[in-house]
Amino acid sequence: MIPMLLLSLFVAVPATKAETDLGLTVDAAILIDADSGKILYEQNANTPLGIASMTKMMTEYLLLDAIKAGTITWDQEYHVNEYTYKMSQNRALSNVPLRADGIYTIRELYEAMAIYSANAATVAIAETIAGSEAEFIKLMNKKAEDLGLEGYKFVNSTGLNNADLFGKHPDGTGAEDENVMPAKSVAKLAYHLLKDHPEVLETSKIEKKKFREGTDDEIEMSNWNFMLPGLVYKYEGVDGLKTGTTNFAGYCFTGTAERNGTRLISVVMKAVDENGVGSYAARFDATAKLFDYGFGQFSKQEILPANYVFEDKKSIPVTKGKEDSVNIAVKEPISFMVKTNEKDLYKPVLTLSKDELEAAVEEGTVVGQVVIERTEGTDYGFIDGKEFTADVVTTSAVERASGFSLFFQGIGNFFSNLWSSVTGLIGGLF
Repeated sequence: MIPMLLLSLFVAVPATKAETDLGLTVDAAILIDADSGKILYEQNANTPLGIASMTKMMTEYLLLDAIKAGTITWDQEYHVNEYTYKMSQNRALSNVPLRADGIYTIRELYEAMAIYSANAATVAIAETIAGSEAEFIKLMNKKAEDLGLEGYKFVNSTGLNNADLFGKHPDGTGAEDENVMPAKSVAKLAYHLLKDHPEVLETSKIEKKKFREGTDDEIEMSNWNFMLPGLVYKYEGVDGLKTGTTNFAGYCFTGTAERNGTRLISVVMKAVDENGVGSYAARFDATAKLFDYGFGQFSKQEILPANYVFEDKKSIPVTKGKEDSVNIAVKEPISFMVKTNEKDLYKPVLTLSKDELEAAVEEGTVVGQVVIERTEGTDYGFIDGKEFTADVVTTSAVERASGFSLFFQGIGNFFSNLWSSVTGLIGGLF
């Protein structure tokens, strides 16, 4: 008899194992199509982990929301306080030094945050929007809820360890608290950020920029995203989005790249090399593997054409009409990213919302929906949890029959029903 412990070694499957093994040495990863949100790959994507400065994507989101709403302007000025001054002087925390009596525009602070991951600049933005970082955290959590994120916890606006905030961690949070989120929620945040504020890429793609150029405070900001063109781990098409590194979170990166009209979003969390050591190279190598996989093996394909007709359900009955049925078909085509050799694994499933219609019937009347389902293997679905569907509609109109015709239809139906009742009764006798 095989001992239970030994048996478990043969049957246990690691929870982090993806169906397609890309050889990623990360705690979690995900790859999605930025257009549709189709998930192309995931590995341990539902486990909350440290997100470090990837947190700043939420701060960017709320700032760009405020700019769009007109409650904050790019030229609006921020006056440095004791806390943001002290934080900015710690260059080990990634900062542009701010003057104790300095005044900075929101645009300057935003560029420092988006390009150089400047932490004091990030807190300054949070204070400007909400009055305090503690109040800003409430906005972060509300936005996360609105976006349908799961497993998230925000305790500051930057992603720093709360323990590094000089005892000034936001009210309601503890010194040992950390920002956490699953890879899937990080990707969902990035997905909605790019949908709602694509202009964020105009800043995230900047490789180098001088902060306060031409002044005594001038400092060169180099983007921490080393996959941008011209930098050491350059990858064709990369133009964002946000790195993150702390002792708690390890080396993380939310990347995005566009090639030939296809944009992908990737997330890697706590990346390490083959020796188990975290590094910049580890997170960018893992990201490159994800992008190679996405661009190399997937393409946008038409799964179902417009006007598709189901062979076993070409029409539905119509009552009180000049015709007794009307043809139906899929209204719009359905296309999304799939592996080039797996298109035939996706099949349409029809669900009718109406078994029959009463005339008059207009062309284009919605009578149901078609859902695309995968017949075998794993389909990761969409980042928003939606299904890819299309309306099924009538392809022509059916006029209502005249009163005279309806009279005879009624007589016909009466005798038809009567005959059915009689035959049913006779059949019951025997």
